[in-house]
Amino acid sequence: MNALIPHLNRRSTLSPLRGVRSADRLFDDLWRGFALAPERAMAPRAGFVPRVNVRETEEEIVLTAELPGLEEKDFEVVLENDVLTLKGEKRSEHEVDEKGYHRVEIVSGRFERRFALPFEADPDAVKAAYKNGVLSITVPKPSEARPEIRQIEITTG
Repeated sequence: MNALIPHLNRRSTLSPLRGVRSADRLFDDLWRGFALAPERAMAPRAGFVPRVNVRETEEEIVLTAELPGLEEKDFEVVLENDVLTLKGEKRSEHEVDEKGYHRVEIVSGRFERRFALPFEADPDAVKAAYKNGVLSITVPKPSEARPEIRQIEITTG
């Protein structure tokens, strides 16, 4: 049990925050068993991390990401094999007030989110639209990934 929560190990000189990062990785590992599990980004999690909704229908997968305050030039969407990556940077300009109290709550920084698709998507069929700070990415499913639905005849007697 102590291996899962390193900060409980009394002999350890590690930072208490290391346990939080390990728990974060634990949840990421749990998600990997499901389709569309988010993959761990290469960049640290500090700073801006866009929130993403993922919706699946029989024909497509739609990812919707909140990117407030960004312009199209601030981010990019990349599809490589079966991994869809959203990455970019949210910049924040701060004006320092030397006479009073200065407080900064708006986060900024580089971000990268990866999503493993349950199939290999056609890059030419993927569409992305950005409006009012919301990015919508539509990934059509190939015909072999779509469930086959057949009406079954019911007999009586």
